[in-house]
Amino acid sequence: MLLPTQLDDLAQRLSESLPKGLQALQVDINRNLRTSLEGGLAKLDLVTREEFDVQAAVLARTREKLERLEALVAELEQGSGSNKELQQRPTVGELVSRST
Repeated sequence: MLLPTQLDDLAQRLSESLPKGLQALQVDINRNLRTSLEGGLAKLDLVTREEFDVQAAVLARTREKLERLEALVAELEQGSGSNKELQQRPTVGELVSRST
């Protein structure tokens, strides 16, 4: 989310870009622009950078596990590997339970 200082700066830049005749009302326009910006941003479904980074890390781990599972399934489908090798590897259920 934008910091209050960023909102103030954005509102200030918008009000400065108005025609000269309206700049006399700059304080009032600045306040109204800030209120409008806050209201518009509040309606958006935004997350913080921290929340985004956490979810990106979870997704990366999930992708890695999915790739391992896909490789294991492909290997099992091809019938490669001895029974002993297959018994030492974790089962699909074990891999899935580790991911949660």
